[in-house]
Amino acid sequence: MFTNKLFLSAVIFGITAFPAIGANTELSKIQNQIKQTEQKNKQIEQQLKTSARDVETTKKQLVKTADKVSDLEEQRSALSRRIAELDKQRDKINAELSQNHNDIANATAGMVFVASHPNFDATSMHDYVLTSAILAAANDQFDSQIMTATEKLKELEKIRDTRAIEKEKLDRSAKKYTNEKRELDKLLKTRSAQNEKLKKEQKDIQNKLKKLSAAAKNISELSAGVGSSEMSSDAKFSKKKLNVPVRGKLVVRYGEKTALGLKSDGWRIRARGNAIVMAPADGVVKFADSFRGFGKVIIMSHKNGYNTVMTNMGEIDALVGQEVLAGEPIGRMNENKPEMYLEVRRGKNSVDPARLFNEP
Repeated sequence: MFTNKLFLSAVIFGITAFPAIGANTELSKIQNQIKQTEQKNKQIEQQLKTSARDVETTKKQLVKTADKVSDLEEQRSALSRRIAELDKQRDKINAELSQNHNDIANATAGMVFVASHPNFDATSMHDYVLTSAILAAANDQFDSQIMTATEKLKELEKIRDTRAIEKEKLDRSAKKYTNEKRELDKLLKTRSAQNEKLKKEQKDIQNKLKKLSAAAKNISELSAGVGSSEMSSDAKFSKKKLNVPVRGKLVVRYGEKTALGLKSDGWRIRARGNAIVMAPADGVVKFADSFRGFGKVIIMSHKNGYNTVMTNMGEIDALVGQEVLAGEPIGRMNENKPEMYLEVRRGKNSVDPARLFNEP
């Protein structure tokens, strides 16, 4: 009897135990899959954070490097102008020395002539006095020309020394410029690689922008068409002084008449050919393409409803939809026509850039 009960218990236990073991196995598998998924998710999140940090680091490095390159370009332009000015002074002094040489030769010829035709006859005192006067004048002229020549030679030597120093500075800056330019190009390539995802999303945006470019009658309509950030009661951005996107000379101010006699809605800045163009403030690139009459154009949207329009670019290094930091390089000026038209708009209205920008 006891044996039968034990056998029955064993059978019942066996029947109930096996499904429990199977269920536990399935549950363990699911739990392991969940853990693996969670781990992968954490890895992806970490990669995204690292990628975001890398992009941010690249941007900050670009801002610093672009500023250095821009400084070096300005220094090199100034040094080149200084050397050209010294060359002009040198050529002028050489011409003066040549003339001076002729004057000395004429004075010497006069003295030789008088010396070779002496007339000291007491009966011709008038001729004697005249001869003496001519000889004295020739001697004075000779002394004056010699002194002038000596001064000019000293000045020429000084110019040559100064030019040598300036040339040495230019050569040194050339090495720095080459290194910084190489670093800038490398960073731009890195940023370009980081923007691969953004590039894939460009097709629809580009088609929309092409239609907008074809429909827009002027730059103001184009700027209004791309949209801007939302208006805000926050006036901090309006009060903040920003740096102009390109270094150069301000030739037309807001409200002044243009060559066509029209009132200017922005600034015209004459820059160096191929000068670096940098984002004037943090913002998003809304348009980066050619627009009739304005060459290659970049429109950026900033805080508090502001847009900036920058024209006559020769090269664009930014993508539509790209977020950029203030000072980050976004392109270069046209080499042959380096005059940027800079317009600031808020909503439908143009704004005097002087309210936002430090003058170039």
